[in-house]
Amino acid sequence: MAYTELINKLEINISQAVFGKQPLVRRCLAALFAAEHVLLEDVPGVGKTLIAQAIAKSIAGDFRRIQFTPDLLPADITGSSIYDTASRTFHFVRGAIFANIVLADEINRTTPRTQSAMLEAMNERQVSVDGTTYPLPNPFMVIATENPMEFEGTYPLPESQLDRFLLRVSVGYPDRYHEINVLKTHQASRPIDSLQPVLSSEQIIEIQKAVSAVRVDDSINQYILDIVDVTRKHEDLLIGVSTRGAIALSRAVQSQALLEGRTFAVPDDVKSLAVPVLAHRIVPKSMLHSNQRQMEESIIERILETVPVPVV
Repeated sequence: MAYTELINKLEINISQAVFGKQPLVRRCLAALFAAEHVLLEDVPGVGKTLIAQAIAKSIAGDFRRIQFTPDLLPADITGSSIYDTASRTFHFVRGAIFANIVLADEINRTTPRTQSAMLEAMNERQVSVDGTTYPLPNPFMVIATENPMEFEGTYPLPESQLDRFLLRVSVGYPDRYHEINVLKTHQASRPIDSLQPVLSSEQIIEIQKAVSAVRVDDSINQYILDIVDVTRKHEDLLIGVSTRGAIALSRAVQSQALLEGRTFAVPDDVKSLAVPVLAHRIVPKSMLHSNQRQMEESIIERILETVPVPVV
């Protein structure tokens, strides 16, 4: 496939700064190529911010980092109209959201009002300020991070916000072999500092168009809807997967197929992506579970075991 070489070049470049995380990097690239967003969850210090920086530095585009704090205002994200005393007119000053790759660091540390400022940007690729709409750069991707183990001073993301993320994935600790390499390389320098772009924004847009052309057989679509339908009737769930969630899984399946060098999707694409795409879109009846994320993922895994896999 024509895009395989470009994708391999991008993965190799990212791996120079991110060690032992190829499956995770592929998940993030799947979101990028699907023109969607990703939520990285895990404890501090496992490389969430590093992964976002490595992806951003590997693409010739603008990168902005927004550190979410309780006093962050919506205007800090979207921008605001400033009055110019010399010309006696207002002019728009763009906020940090105007970039190709936006790192929303610790997104759950700001208030729901500020979190909601991200909704239009993530869904419509635009922001509206004082009645005027401003388009965001293309490509545009939000990589958000949060620590699911810390609750003091945090504001859980509402379902409408979570629904805008194509994938929710956990970073995890590296294995011993790769962690040794991390120690050795960081004793001399930071590999992320020397990372150079290997793909242009135009090439990313081309790959995104190629994703839309990946063929999804009707049996695959039926398989996706069978899974979604079970979530809506599941006895342990208060809310099942919405139509937006079904579309997200379909888009993710197309993107993964392209990453694997195929022009068509297969059932294994659905099975491997169902948990990271759907688990954060369901609401269990038991909201006080000690590990809600584990519960959500377990429910999706059990559903996958019960839904017949189509033969394509």
